[in-house]
Amino acid sequence: MSKKLSKRFKKLKDLSKDKKTLIIDEAIKLVKNNCTTKFNESIEVSFRISLKQKKEEVNLRTVVNLPNGNGKKLKIAVLCEDAKVDEAKNAGADLYGSENLINDITAGKINFDKLISTPSMMPKVGKIGKILGPKGLMPNPKLGTVTNDIKSIIKSLKDGQIEIKNDPAGNIAASIGKKDFADDKIKENYLSIKETIQKEKPKGIKGDFILSSFISSTMGVSYKVKLGK
Repeated sequence: MSKKLSKRFKKLKDLSKDKKTLIIDEAIKLVKNNCTTKFNESIEVSFRISLKQKKEEVNLRTVVNLPNGNGKKLKIAVLCEDAKVDEAKNAGADLYGSENLINDITAGKINFDKLISTPSMMPKVGKIGKILGPKGLMPNPKLGTVTNDIKSIIKSLKDGQIEIKNDPAGNIAASIGKKDFADDKIKENYLSIKETIQKEKPKGIKGDFILSSFISSTMGVSYKVKLGK
């Protein structure tokens, strides 16, 4: 059974019937104009890259420091030894501890968006990997979430560091702001992700690495963005 489209969304689809590939400045203006709901919609971007998940193939998974953040407030948990609890607390962590935090996770009480772990706690993290892994919450040294420098990683996450990775079809999706962000702030965030993806292009990939790019809002239609300058 197909979903019935609302009058609001039908109107947006009609407005975008003849849409063409747009430069990012034009696309942002149209997306924001189509944010007709009463809440502060998120601005989303998606990239299609020349990479599909195979066992023998390298996948893209890295972090991007959005210069303007994305407007989302992260709840951060830190798994650490007792000697570092005060450091985690003072750095702005929302949850912190060792056995108490592990017990909560084991019981399914996962009330956080990011989990940071000190290296010495990773053997214990491994025991709850089957719970954290499917939720994308497993700490990873390559992404900076396994570290003794708790203060720095919490600051980076609070300032707008996000993780990006491709799905099995080679798509990468991310939130780059809110409806009330200035256009230039959204554009800066968009370009940061685009440039990061380009830098991550594997040596074995020939031709264009980014195949297409689209921008949309939470409840709006998407617009294709021109990839060239």
